[in-house]
Amino acid sequence: MRTASLIIAIITTGLTAGVFTDWSNTIMPGLSDVDDRTFVTAFRALNEAIENPLFIGVEFTGALLFTGLSVALHLRAEHRRVLVWVGAALAFYLVTNVVTVGVHFPLNDKIMEAGPLTTDADFAAARAQLDEAKWTAWNTVRALTTALAFACLTWALAIHRRDRTNRP
Repeated sequence: MRTASLIIAIITTGLTAGVFTDWSNTIMPGLSDVDDRTFVTAFRALNEAIENPLFIGVEFTGALLFTGLSVALHLRAEHRRVLVWVGAALAFYLVTNVVTVGVHFPLNDKIMEAGPLTTDADFAAARAQLDEAKWTAWNTVRALTTALAFACLTWALAIHRRDRTNRP
C-alpha cells in the first residue's frame, strides 16, 4: 500500500508539474505576443478546457490525496526517513494549491467574467484585468513547487525501495 500510494502520488504530481511548467514556458510566452482579442479568446478557451474532471481530479484530488495517504502510511518510526520527504512533498503541494486558490482562481475569474467584449478596448481591458505578469509569475511558483514535490516523492520512493531491500 505504501509503495502504490507513493507511485500514484509521483504520477499525479508529475502530471500537474508538467501542466504548470508548460503554461510558464510555452503557453503564456506564446500568448504574450498576440493581440488583445486573440489573447482573451485563447486564454478563455484554454481555461474552460482545463477546468475538466480529469485535471481537477488529478490536481486537487489525486496528487493531494495520494501524497497525504503516503504521509499517513509512513507515520510509524521505521518509516521516518521516507516520511520526511513525503511530508516535504505535501508541504510543497499545499503551497501550490494555496497559490491556485488565492491567485489564479481570482485572476481567471476576472478575465472569464469580463464582458461584453465587442471592441478592441473591451478586449484590452479584459486582458489588463488578468494581470498577465502576476499570473505568469505565480504560475512559475506553482511549476517550481510541484516540481519540488515531484522530486521529493521520487526520492522518498528511492528510500522506500532501498529500505525494503535492506531488511533482514
